Amino acid sequence: MIDPPEENGQLGTMGSTAYARLREEILGGQVPPGKKLLIRPLADRYGMGLSPIREALNRLAAEGLLLQSDQRGFTVAPLDPQDLTDLTEARCMVNEMALRASIARGDTAWEEAIVLWHHRLMRTPRYIDSARGLRNPAWERAHRAFHSALISACGSRRIQLYAEQLFDASSRYRSIARSVSMHRRPDESEHKKIAEATLARDVERAAALLTAHFRTTDSLVRKALVRADG
Repeated sequence: MIDPPEENGQLGTMGSTAYARLREEILGGQVPPGKKLLIRPLADRYGMGLSPIREALNRLAAEGLLLQSDQRGFTVAPLDPQDLTDLTEARCMVNEMALRASIARGDTAWEEAIVLWHHRLMRTPRYIDSARGLRNPAWERAHRAFHSALISACGSRRIQLYAEQLFDASSRYRSIARSVSMHRRPDESEHKKIAEATLARDVERAAALLTAHFRTTDSLVRKALVRADG
């Protein structure tokens, strides 16, 4: 079946909408690892033509969230311990470098952004259903914004964008891990200590705390993945 002609602007907008919706579903764990994604069912579910869906799938494949093959089409990338190791190491290296640069360059506006997002993170309920481990999307947004604020004065937008991509890739692991684990990580003190050390311009302590924060996440995710395999 041939798609009806669409204006380029409309197609781009619809493709971006499909990309954002499907990306959120993958990162949130609603679309599980290993699931094959078919263009026609997605188009029907989203009420769109085939072209925007193809655009969204290609963008997600470029990010590494989907695997693409000529024979099998698109499949949600599996969760792999080796990939988790690579992801954690990349997050540690990129964020530590960016945090050090931000502490050296950061001004009052940067400090205020950290204070603001830490405050919102602490004030926002983490779960919308704690019994089932369902995270509050508003908390997830505040969590992402807090980590972005920490490195927002690093001086490189490319580094910031890459750090955000790594954060999102880690979110997928955390979401899947929460679905098989009853562990509730009380990481409020971790965020508080990171914010305090950063605002105090204590470079070594802030970098060490941020790295430890990422490595703790890695350890908890691995334990949950072992339970899932078992």
